[in-house]
Amino acid sequence: MTLPSLFDYRDVVGKNVVEELTILASYVGNRSIKMVNSTAVGGGVAEMLHRVVPLLNELGIQTTWEVIKGEPDFFDITKSFHNALQGKQEHFSKETLDTYLHYNELNNKDMTFDEDLIVIHDPQPAALIHWNPKRKNKWVWRCHIDLSHPNQQLWRFLQTYIEQYDAAIFSSPLFSPELAIPQYQFYPTIDPLADKNKELDTDYIDQVLEKYGIPRDKPLVTQISRYDPWKDPVGVIQAYQLARKYVDCRLLLVGDKAADDPEAEKILQTVKETAGNDPDIHIIYLTKSIASEINAFQRASDVVLQKSLREGFALTVSEALWKRRPVIGSAVGGIPAQIIHGYTGVLVHSVEGASLQIRGLLNQPDFAAKLGENGHQRVKDEFLITQNLKRYLLLLLAVERPDESSILLE
Repeated sequence: MTLPSLFDYRDVVGKNVVEELTILASYVGNRSIKMVNSTAVGGGVAEMLHRVVPLLNELGIQTTWEVIKGEPDFFDITKSFHNALQGKQEHFSKETLDTYLHYNELNNKDMTFDEDLIVIHDPQPAALIHWNPKRKNKWVWRCHIDLSHPNQQLWRFLQTYIEQYDAAIFSSPLFSPELAIPQYQFYPTIDPLADKNKELDTDYIDQVLEKYGIPRDKPLVTQISRYDPWKDPVGVIQAYQLARKYVDCRLLLVGDKAADDPEAEKILQTVKETAGNDPDIHIIYLTKSIASEINAFQRASDVVLQKSLREGFALTVSEALWKRRPVIGSAVGGIPAQIIHGYTGVLVHSVEGASLQIRGLLNQPDFAAKLGENGHQRVKDEFLITQNLKRYLLLLLAVERPDESSILLE
């Protein structure tokens, strides 16, 4: 399948936006970027890189992407890192930390870092910089997770590596810790022309629901997220069960498994136990998700939830808003950047709050539709992939001028 070219986005974002990108790329010139993360499939980071990398290449920025490797013990450790950095209390032994460094060192030996800009995504490969002390290029750490309440032992350990970078990027000022290096803010973005977000025929949407045995006889309330405790799928079921006492509806939970997430099976079992035998709760576990089917689930939904307890950003919110769905999101992480309460969606703080909003939106379809329209415009203004391309182009200029507050393009 042929991927959309940069100029295909003109009909979505306007020709002026695409023209601005090409002009900016001409100022950047013949530069190169390497992206490094922990998985090629599953999760928002991989999704973004699958489109950002080829589009940067189309703009003339030579961009490559590598995925680190490791045995299951490494990904068990990095999953525990992820949880701890988002606030889970845990103690890490010296052996655990040494194992993490061992795998980073092994990956460093298998990689080359000759590009002008190296972008390391999230904690898994963060220590790679330790084995590149005499570098002549620029290294940036891109953190996609919520660092507002990190486990202090783990953060002190990682901070020694993070501060070796030339800069760090966070998705929100709320996640930004004190660091001795410059920091930048990048909102994550979605691709409006990707299979997950493009327009779909209603016949295809109906076929997908029929394939998974989901009747269309009742309003559909949906959460699409990995089966991860921080996404609170159990809380979603509890909110639905409270709402069902007042408004008849179905609940759909859809999640897939990322290559670097060993917890999903255990959380899925807890979700099934919580759901019990309720025939109106549909739990779908995809070992490999099909983007167009996720799109169909979102477009078929009357209400979309993202009831996270901690959250880096939650691109599922932008995806649903782009499709003009009314969204209920927890007031955590990057969700409030997307949802302006009462205007582009609604924010909640508890199971009870989520339940109340489910009832309210299903009983007020005109208000729900207005939220969806406003949310669509919010995503168009701030959270489309063209914005991310612009930020990477500006980053290439900014990291070479760390002491300048503004850069004049002549």
